[in-house]
Amino acid sequence: MTQLRADRPQHQPTPGPGGSPLDRFFRISARGSTTGREVRGGITTFVAMCYIVLLNPLILGASADITGARLSTEEVTTATALAAGVTTVLMGLIGNAPLALAAGLGVNGIVAFQLAPAMTWGQAFGLVVVEGFCIVLMAVSGVRERIINAIPMALKTAITVGIGLYIALVGLVSAGFVTRTPDAANSTVPVRMGDGGHLTGWPIAVFCLGLLLMIVLVSRAVPGAVLISIVAATVLAIAVNSAFDVDGWGLVEPSVPGQLVASPDFGLLGRIDLFGGFVSAGVVTACVFLFTLVLSGFFDAMGTITGVAQEAGLVRDGKVEGMGRILFVDGLGAVAGGVTGSSPNTVFLESAAGVGEGARTGLASVVTGGLFTATLFLTPLAAVVPAQAAAPALVVIGGMMMAQCRRIPWEDTDVVIPVFLIAALIPFTYSITNGIGAGLVAYVVVKLCKGKVGEIGWLLGGLAAVFTVYFAIEGITAWLG
Repeated sequence: MTQLRADRPQHQPTPGPGGSPLDRFFRISARGSTTGREVRGGITTFVAMCYIVLLNPLILGASADITGARLSTEEVTTATALAAGVTTVLMGLIGNAPLALAAGLGVNGIVAFQLAPAMTWGQAFGLVVVEGFCIVLMAVSGVRERIINAIPMALKTAITVGIGLYIALVGLVSAGFVTRTPDAANSTVPVRMGDGGHLTGWPIAVFCLGLLLMIVLVSRAVPGAVLISIVAATVLAIAVNSAFDVDGWGLVEPSVPGQLVASPDFGLLGRIDLFGGFVSAGVVTACVFLFTLVLSGFFDAMGTITGVAQEAGLVRDGKVEGMGRILFVDGLGAVAGGVTGSSPNTVFLESAAGVGEGARTGLASVVTGGLFTATLFLTPLAAVVPAQAAAPALVVIGGMMMAQCRRIPWEDTDVVIPVFLIAALIPFTYSITNGIGAGLVAYVVVKLCKGKVGEIGWLLGGLAAVFTVYFAIEGITAWLG
């Protein structure tokens, strides 16, 4: 296994046309990888994020639209797998990056609990398509890439560190190792370890054993360490659940599926109303919704792409290789999410699990996308891997991403606090957008107060202004009435 290291040298293209057509198309050898690593990485990423096929229907199905209509689980499951499969394959073929896309967590909550109650489902998904076209336009025009390149390298590195903390926290929470304190509003401790401050039960034991196994295998550089650990923990979970009939697994209860094949339901495909939401919710409200969707989708993806690409060695001179193509596909993901009815699709943090397994090219994404497409017919099989088996990958990869801290110029007082805000607020607020926004605003304020206006630039200043509006959006909406 290729370990993630902060001092890992950047992969430089290998001259000459040697290698198979597959190798040349994806530049596998040029990026210091092998076909085997790419396949393992693609499988690992899928295993780490296939939970979205089950989770997204629960989130979208928890809300009703303005007419009281609810989405069926079968339709949303099919839409989720279809959009993830298509967009991830496109990322591999067009972007040539080990980045997988699926219905974005957080933004699907915006669709379910903000858009839908103010309009019909078709109108909500129509607004998602409009958001996607806005992001595609920004990518094609080069505006999105210029914005990303305008952000100082120290802040980009802080994004990687923040995302590492974020995915580690997501893994610990999804496994039940960290839980919310029931009376958090009246307590000085908002979260705690396990249930009641103690680790109990077989699910936690499976997580801990899987985590320890992964740590050992990764430290010994065993090929396929992450995937081996996830499979081993899943087998253990199935055996334990079968022997003791355990509760507390969460969304996925590990068991041998009664059937392997299920027919997909394409009922949501193409059921969109592009501009009806502006009528149902009102122009001002719909514009606020659209602004929130675009900003969240834009910076969540930017942070994830930058962080994962840096770990994959695809950042040179502060820029991500092929960023324009990657951003274009990410914009198409939002469009695809609206057209299929799965909510905006965006790059997933779990792509870092595949990178940790050695993935460096788009071949890994093609493998991941192919597995999502197969999930259209194999939904029962996707329900086998519990969070406790997949979560160790997030914790281990998150820890590896923390190594990027050594790249931050801690002696530079202009960036220390902005860097801290980014790295801290991404996990503390469960939002990449919030962390990036707070850091950018703080950075611009520091530069202004020190009289270094020339070091800001109009683009970075504009971003700070946009994020100021973003943080004040509720007050502005209430003031507009």
